[in-house]
Amino acid sequence: MTTTEASTAHDRASILLVDDMEDNLIALEAVLGSLNEPLVRARSGEEAMKALLRQSFAVVLLDVRMPGMDGFETASNIKRLDQTKDTPIIFLTGSEGDGGYAFRGYATGAADFLTKPFDPWVLRAKVNVFIDLHRKNRQLERMLAQEQKQLGEFAERLAAVEDEVAHGDQRDNLEMRQQLTRMEELLAEMRRGRQ
Repeated sequence: MTTTEASTAHDRASILLVDDMEDNLIALEAVLGSLNEPLVRARSGEEAMKALLRQSFAVVLLDVRMPGMDGFETASNIKRLDQTKDTPIIFLTGSEGDGGYAFRGYATGAADFLTKPFDPWVLRAKVNVFIDLHRKNRQLERMLAQEQKQLGEFAERLAAVEDEVAHGDQRDNLEMRQQLTRMEELLAEMRRGRQ
């Protein structure tokens, strides 16, 4: 596997489809299949929570009306957990109701709210936005981890130079202290840039 293939595999953005109706899950898979991202099904709020605790998702498409734990309660539980609180949720509902559904959905932390039947192009476009955000966040996390590793290595080199200055020959001390000062300034600048 090449580095690009490994990076692409690492950047896969799973999508969680939550609906108690088989026909609705099939429709969602048909609409989103062309995105070539993993689609994970959950037939209840409880199943959705289990899936969310097993892996991360770029976005959750969540039906409002389900027996047992409905979409609003599921969304509240998702937003309550540190592990899942930042997972975007798009609510899907089969009835427009009195507008209270949309208000309640946004109040529980939904990123968006769509009424069925939804426009497939609109749904794909909205999901694509969250896929792109998911990938960019993963790339940023990898970059920050690499930068942290480099900062650690630099700090180790700095400590070694400080040790040499403390135990070195007096002739070399002035040059080494100047080098040490430059390294400390660079390390402080790197840390400020990271923040």
